Amino acid sequence: MLRRTLHIITCCLMLCTVACSPGRTSGGESTLRVISYNVRYTGERETDGENHWDWRRAASINMVREERPAVMGVQEALAAQLQFLDENLPEYGYVGVGRDDGKSAGEHMAIFYLKDAVELENWGTFWLSQTPDEVTMGWDAVCYRTCTWALMHDKATGKQFAMLNTHLDHRGEEAREQSIVLIVNKIKELVPEGVPILLTGDFNSTTDSEIYAPLKAVADDAREVATESDRRGTFNGWGKASSVIDHIFVRGVEVDRFKVLCDKNYGAPYISDHYPVVADVRF
Repeated sequence: MLRRTLHIITCCLMLCTVACSPGRTSGGESTLRVISYNVRYTGERETDGENHWDWRRAASINMVREERPAVMGVQEALAAQLQFLDENLPEYGYVGVGRDDGKSAGEHMAIFYLKDAVELENWGTFWLSQTPDEVTMGWDAVCYRTCTWALMHDKATGKQFAMLNTHLDHRGEEAREQSIVLIVNKIKELVPEGVPILLTGDFNSTTDSEIYAPLKAVADDAREVATESDRRGTFNGWGKASSVIDHIFVRGVEVDRFKVLCDKNYGAPYISDHYPVVADVRF
């Protein structure tokens, strides 16, 4: 009887360990949480006031610690912001380069990963332009734009997956269209056949646009296929606007939940002019 009781207790502890593992939901060991988060660049104290990064940065840390993503794509992060996130989230590693020089200048489309949950295998960055391996501006874009990619595997299951994170141009219509075509081609080039894909980003447009056709041919909009979904706005403009422009696309996974994190207070009225979006995916 004692042996049986100890066996039951051991099984319960094992189940709890899996369900409570960092970066995972209670769905089990093959379920990972992914977040897309436009952090909003630092800004200017004189014009941003209470929305300056100095007043939002602690809340951003609170959001990550509360939501515990296994992987997170951030957009617009400057080097000093990445340094702050890195120093205050030691359980995470990250990869990414500055879009203006391929090193540290300008905004970074970085990928954060929870080191206890995910193993990084390989990564890189390409520019959204006609010459993606060089620091170049593409088509009618008004900014340098990049996409960071990483091959990883889930430590609990050993399953490999690819994570990509991007930020399309906010003005160049041709740039957005051609950037999507480029990302699709790069997926075919960089990601082995059959490997699941997670693509996060600020796309600066809604997914009902025809420009998404090439992407929808190879991946699904997590918002559309999630068992439990959320169609609320993602760009908030500090409470002055609402539009759905932050997305997560997936391939080779089931999406249990998609949610816009707009109804929580992490310690500031707004942690950014964009709400983070989260998807719980299952391999």
